Amino acid sequence: MAFSRRVVLLAGCAACAATPALAQVRQQAPQSVEAIAFGPPVEPRSTTASPVSVPPVASNRAPAGPRDYRPDNGGPLSGLPYDRKAPVSPPIAPITTLTEAITLAYRTNPQLLSARATARSADFRVPQARSAFGPTLSANGAYTFTRTRAEVLPGQFAGARGWTSTASLILNQPVFTFGRNAAAEAQAIAGSQYQRDVLRVTEAQVLSNVVDVYVSTLRDAQAVTIARENLSLLERQLSDNQKRYDVRDLTQTDLDQTRTRVEFGRAQLVTAEGQLGISQASFLQYVGAPPGDLAPPDLLDIRFANIEAAYVYAEANSGLIRAANAREKISRASLELARADSRPRVDLRGTADYGSVSSYTDDLRTTQLIGQVVLSQPILDSGLRRARVDEAREANQSDWRLLDTSLRETRSAIASAWDQVAASRASLAGYQAAIDAAERAYQGAVLQQRAGDRSTLDVLDLARDLLTVRTTYNATLANEYLARAALLAAAGMLEGPMIVQGLAPYDADEHFEHVRRRGDIPLLTPALSGLDGVANRNTQADRYSRDAGAALAVDAALPLPSAPVFAPATSSAAKP
Repeated sequence: MAFSRRVVLLAGCAACAATPALAQVRQQAPQSVEAIAFGPPVEPRSTTASPVSVPPVASNRAPAGPRDYRPDNGGPLSGLPYDRKAPVSPPIAPITTLTEAITLAYRTNPQLLSARATARSADFRVPQARSAFGPTLSANGAYTFTRTRAEVLPGQFAGARGWTSTASLILNQPVFTFGRNAAAEAQAIAGSQYQRDVLRVTEAQVLSNVVDVYVSTLRDAQAVTIARENLSLLERQLSDNQKRYDVRDLTQTDLDQTRTRVEFGRAQLVTAEGQLGISQASFLQYVGAPPGDLAPPDLLDIRFANIEAAYVYAEANSGLIRAANAREKISRASLELARADSRPRVDLRGTADYGSVSSYTDDLRTTQLIGQVVLSQPILDSGLRRARVDEAREANQSDWRLLDTSLRETRSAIASAWDQVAASRASLAGYQAAIDAAERAYQGAVLQQRAGDRSTLDVLDLARDLLTVRTTYNATLANEYLARAALLAAAGMLEGPMIVQGLAPYDADEHFEHVRRRGDIPLLTPALSGLDGVANRNTQADRYSRDAGAALAVDAALPLPSAPVFAPATSSAAKP
């Protein structure tokens, strides 16, 4: 019975095919792939954001005028005077190129400017430490009232009272501290170098974020365009299927399947629009200006012939490795300082006193000059200094192992980024070919569906395949460029002046050299610094790696193809 009923239904469908309305629909259907229309052309989604002015927070206090920041006379503190004064700047025009984005972030990013100020702050610890080699002079004065009363006989008292004034000067000059002051100076120098290396790491992170938001905005704008084209394609399919349903050439199930994909496509478009808005907000956060009509990125060339060259360059220039080296030097100098605290020290001390002969009157005065050579030696401290030395030694061991960790992390980051770049570049051609094949398959399936050889679900699945491969191509193109930025950052090459020609560099070393000898006494400070350093071990040389794993690196898994052109995949789905 079921079989015979199915035959009747099929026969009914065949009868429907003979109706004049159905014949007219099929007659109007295009008979070639080229004749299939994808609906009206879809305008590509722009990356331009719509900025909104935010009014200042209301306050009961009168606004304070801008305070002038007085820079050092030894040179510019940054490439441009954005961190010299802090007046409210006029709105910045939308960014359209990666060069503009990196330049603006390099000059104005608050996180980067904060790191520069932190590095400058650490520079001033060096003259503080070197000041210990010079003399110190202190003065004090007193105006004292004294009253004494003594019982000389039972019931009889004698006494005196009066005011006196005194003054004194104390001059102290360290001669040889057996490494104390030299270790403190080495610790300050290493701390300054550490903050300058941290500044390089921060700069690489900031510029990585800039590249990320720039490429992500382009990627998400293209994702919106793809979602729009996919929705247009599905709506055209729904329109065609509705006409066929009206003449009973399709079932309600076929029509509902198409409507399902259309509504899902609308949801995907809304999601893509929201993601683009998120990327535009992140763009403003890291760059400092809203995105305009962004051009394809034109920077970040990989300058290494092979991955081995990247490893070698990174070992000498990676900010992470250099910062780990500087941190190890800080704890090494702390160890020498703890050791020196158990040694003697020699100081020259002079004292000048001016006072009164009597404690009750200033009628008669007295002066006193004293010169001393003072030798100090700790003798007993119940194990305190020994415990400090042991603590400093283990802290230095920890920092030494962090150097090994930084080598492993840097090489792993380089290998991962290199393979990501190579894999992305190699796969782009395959994805483009897949897009072409998916379009041909979809167009052919549409013709076959109208001829009755394909089901509606087959056509919808092929449309989904086309969307998937186009979206994957778009994401892979963005990932390739982001992997380039990660590779350059890990190697120590993602710095503003290195990737943007003509960008005035911020020279942190210049500021350090300008302030390191501020307050020195000519001849005396350099001589005592060199003499005091004789008692200590070397705290300036870079330590070698003790990790056997850090001596190894992984070779590239794939050869590195040439860089692709950053452009969306060609698709006839975008054409009218």
